[in-house]
Amino acid sequence: MANSSTRSHSALRDFLQSEAAGGVLLMIAAAAAMIIANSALGETYDYWLHKFKVGPEIMLGAQLKKFTIHLWINDGLMAIFFFLVGLEIKREFVDGRLSSWEKRRLPFIAALAGMIAPAIVFLSITSGNPAFTNGWAIPAATDIAFAIGVLALLGKRAPTSLKLFLVTVAIVDDMGAVAIIALVYTDGLQTVWLAASVGILALMYFLNKSKVRSIPIYLILSIILWYFVLRSGVHATVAGVLAAMMIPIIKTPGAPDAKNSPLHILEHAIHPWSAYLIIPIFGFANAGVNIGGLGLNEIFSPLPLGIAAGLFFGKQFGIFSAVWLAVKFGFASKLRGATWVQIYGVAMLCGIGFTMSLFIGELAFVGNDAYMMKLREEAKIGILMGSILSAIIGFLLLKFAPLHSEHDTIEAAENNESDTVEMSEGKGSKE
Repeated sequence: MANSSTRSHSALRDFLQSEAAGGVLLMIAAAAAMIIANSALGETYDYWLHKFKVGPEIMLGAQLKKFTIHLWINDGLMAIFFFLVGLEIKREFVDGRLSSWEKRRLPFIAALAGMIAPAIVFLSITSGNPAFTNGWAIPAATDIAFAIGVLALLGKRAPTSLKLFLVTVAIVDDMGAVAIIALVYTDGLQTVWLAASVGILALMYFLNKSKVRSIPIYLILSIILWYFVLRSGVHATVAGVLAAMMIPIIKTPGAPDAKNSPLHILEHAIHPWSAYLIIPIFGFANAGVNIGGLGLNEIFSPLPLGIAAGLFFGKQFGIFSAVWLAVKFGFASKLRGATWVQIYGVAMLCGIGFTMSLFIGELAFVGNDAYMMKLREEAKIGILMGSILSAIIGFLLLKFAPLHSEHDTIEAAENNESDTVEMSEGKGSKE
């Protein structure tokens, strides 16, 4: 048997493990932010995040800004997170579980329905106030770290097929969220900086096609691209995804984790930092909302109710109905080793929109006037309500749902198959 130290790491396995643990850490960070924001330290929390300025003034689009710590986290640290998202998307499309249209069909259909239905629910509830319309995309996103973290608490009760389905739907969902951020929440474009960004992307593409695999070169160009995109008026996090698409990948069918592949090297290196540091910091900086000043009228006003209902009802209805219809009409196969109740439970977990929803909420209601600040706080309440409700109900459904009649047989076969692949990889690495 190959020694475990010689085994090639699986990008997907690392992803599931880091996202699961990171999801739990994110929950702790979010809870800590809520406690601090509603304690005697609330004003200090707000000052250091939103009022204390760090660094030089920068012209962003048509506005001159000096960054707060909150902005550095959302525009800087989160660009690294989106870079990782881009790497994961490219890996799955080029050499993973989204590498063919047959594999893409079910996740694409589920993710699309899971973005449209929450938006419809949100708009139907908030239709009486045009000021809320810009928040339509807030309940459309899924927080993969949080959702995988909840799924991890179930241990072996959650079939492998459910975990992979959740990951692939969330990855497609992330693609949609990035497209929304780039197309909807961008204004005041500066064409010179936008053209410079295109030039950097073209250079990275040329280097990729020329078989240049120097990671430092790509990282330096990625930082330059981030700065140019930041100055252009497009949200800087979009640069992370665009840069990731230019990173070279070496395809390894059946085991997408080549040791000399720049994409895989970067993905393995960034995963722990993203899961254990960047996302928890983001959660801590964005989840803190002082509910002391919010009465029942504000908590149950159309905006938070629309977001909460979009996440809880829209997500589960959109995703589950899309999967059921796709299977019923023979467009896709039912998830292996999973019951319909379990599939419904995972559809409900997709209503955990925490990280991406908070992020989009900050972009949807921009401004430092009292009204916009109030809308952002109400949006956070809605996100927390919808996400927590989706997490609890989804967890309970999966916890007590009867297992598939072939659950143990299928899981044992998949574990043996995984071990066989690892052993062959280990032997290959010795050679």
